[in-house]
Amino acid sequence: MGRVITSRDNAVIKALRALVGDPREIRRQGRTVIDGPHLLESYRRRMGAPAMIVVGASAVTRPEVSALLAACPEVAPLTVADGVFRELSGVATPVGILGVIDIPREPTGAVVGTCVMLDAVQDAGNVGAILRTAAAAGVADVLLGPGCAGVWTPRVLRAAQGAHFSLRLREGVELPTAVGAYPGASLAAMAGEGESIFDLNLSGDIAWIFGNEGSGIARPLADMATGRVTIPLARSTESLNVAAAAAVCLFEARRQQHLQRRKRDENDRP
Repeated sequence: MGRVITSRDNAVIKALRALVGDPREIRRQGRTVIDGPHLLESYRRRMGAPAMIVVGASAVTRPEVSALLAACPEVAPLTVADGVFRELSGVATPVGILGVIDIPREPTGAVVGTCVMLDAVQDAGNVGAILRTAAAAGVADVLLGPGCAGVWTPRVLRAAQGAHFSLRLREGVELPTAVGAYPGASLAAMAGEGESIFDLNLSGDIAWIFGNEGSGIARPLADMATGRVTIPLARSTESLNVAAAAAVCLFEARRQQHLQRRKRDENDRP
């Protein structure tokens, strides 16, 4: 197993602790931390080996940990005492393995196809859940405006469960400019305002705009959208959580696209 780091004052441990707890340090270093075997394996399958692997001393013999170490022979793991690992992990009961990864460069090309735009969505759990939903719904691009939770922070990464590695992500985007440049329809998801998503044709490319948990989409941005949509709710309910609303919208669009493809296939049959 080699040397086990036991000191919390070790320079590498201090740098890792800063990455875990400070979004500014993530931006400064251009690196972030992914915690647990599922995220590490998701990253490895799509992106290759991480820059660094850190293992808790008692976790080395766990099957899921040893399998990951064997799959990344080019990375010598850093073994730390279990107490030190718990300080680095944001998980209540960590498995005992985390990775440090270089944050991918942001894409620079035009956004094409259906995309998601987030306006000041502050909760890390919501941002991560929306990323996970977007990836599952076949969305390729997610644009985050100012005021959103840092997309590469460990909490967002955990909530997204590997979705980061199949999406094109852009942070700090001036959303009014992005909406103006988008070639298709743009729809602002509003609480109790706009047309029902169940009454609209959502089978084409759409820029979906979702807003802040409390105040929703900024009015100037909503006014730029080509339409406003709402999800019909039971009378006893005022609104949905933004991540739940995004899931309903994206999968209603996916359902319509699926039906359109099926009808087209049926018409093409001899």
